[in-house]
Amino acid sequence: MTWNRAADVIVVILGGGRGARLEPLTRLRSKPAVPIAGKYRLIDIPISNAIHSGMERMFVLTQYNSVSLHRHIVRTYKFDLFSRGFVQLLAAQQTAASMGWFQGTADAVRQNLEIIDETRGDLVLVLAGDHMYRMDFRQLLQQHLEQAADVTISVLPCSPEEIAGYGAVRVDGDGRIVEFREKPADTEAREGMQVSPLLADRWRMTADRPYLASMGIYMFRKSVLVEALSGQETDFGHHVIPACVRDDRNVRAFHFDGYWRDIGTMRAFYDAHMDLVRPSPPFNFNDPEWPFYTHPRYLPGSRLNGVRVIRSILSEGATIVDSMIEDSIIGVRTMMRQATVRRSLIMGSDPYTPDPPPGAPPLGIGEGTLIQDAIVDKNARIGRNVRILNKGGVAEAEGPGWMIRDGIPCVLKNAVIPDDTTI
Repeated sequence: MTWNRAADVIVVILGGGRGARLEPLTRLRSKPAVPIAGKYRLIDIPISNAIHSGMERMFVLTQYNSVSLHRHIVRTYKFDLFSRGFVQLLAAQQTAASMGWFQGTADAVRQNLEIIDETRGDLVLVLAGDHMYRMDFRQLLQQHLEQAADVTISVLPCSPEEIAGYGAVRVDGDGRIVEFREKPADTEAREGMQVSPLLADRWRMTADRPYLASMGIYMFRKSVLVEALSGQETDFGHHVIPACVRDDRNVRAFHFDGYWRDIGTMRAFYDAHMDLVRPSPPFNFNDPEWPFYTHPRYLPGSRLNGVRVIRSILSEGATIVDSMIEDSIIGVRTMMRQATVRRSLIMGSDPYTPDPPPGAPPLGIGEGTLIQDAIVDKNARIGRNVRILNKGGVAEAEGPGWMIRDGIPCVLKNAVIPDDTTI
């Protein structure tokens, strides 16, 4: 029954706003378009999860720096002619009803509510486009139907330090949400939000993670969503969800106990990638039963000569010679010669361009260069004997072609780093 209902769920994926906390990776692209894990983009995760869950009718709401995101979606997600599946882009636009840009997550859905409302199906699943996780949404759907819920929110255990960055959920013994507080910043703000010992035991929660955090995954009855967006509320976490709880809607918590990361900051983005190369990674892209889809590039296998690789991920199309790679992720078409990369993410490049512009180093990483605890965005040209390691341990800094954010050096997309530079 639930599996049949999955095909009728309307999926709405929020394409993200400015993404300032992930600057400079979002300088030329929206957050869901940021490359991850060597060959994917963040948007591939919610779309792939929805496809595997049998929920193939998707709207992606976009606004900021959306060109590369649009290009990726159009090139990647093409359904069979006889399938009902689609991934439709809904970009911010001026209409007779609204002359403004999206003002928040809820406002983005409101401005497209007419399109969503006329789409067949009475359930709407709202997802963020910038989280890393693997989830079967049919389990959430099954609970939603069994409990005759108006809204179901996916939640997971959270520590006192972490809960300040998320929506805190308080539930009764039956799993019904009785209070929602958006980003409680201190001890006083989260007072009384701890999960009861009985429920903590049922959900096998540990003492160091006594709170429940909203994952930004919402299942709505469509009629409830339409009514909840009838006012001027702009954000789901700040306005819509708390209002549904206050109005005594049947708002339920779906407990998720798998891996989930909000890729909201440079530190979170970097740490998520370092998780991938741990000896026993808490999350990976290798599950043959639940693969993540992305744009097929038809690249050749990577060419390696005299390369030592330890606990790393190498994507296709790379050419690496006489180099050392440790605890790192190497993206598509990466070119590297006599270089050392440790605990870093190298995003690779889009084109093969063997001839550099006059005076610029070739595409890729030059001889004698050391990159450590850093991120190198796409199409970077890094010269010889460059040092990228933030030896001074500064939290914030910037220079031509590079920035340091959250203590992590980042070479910008398309940047040129001259020979003998130290960052």
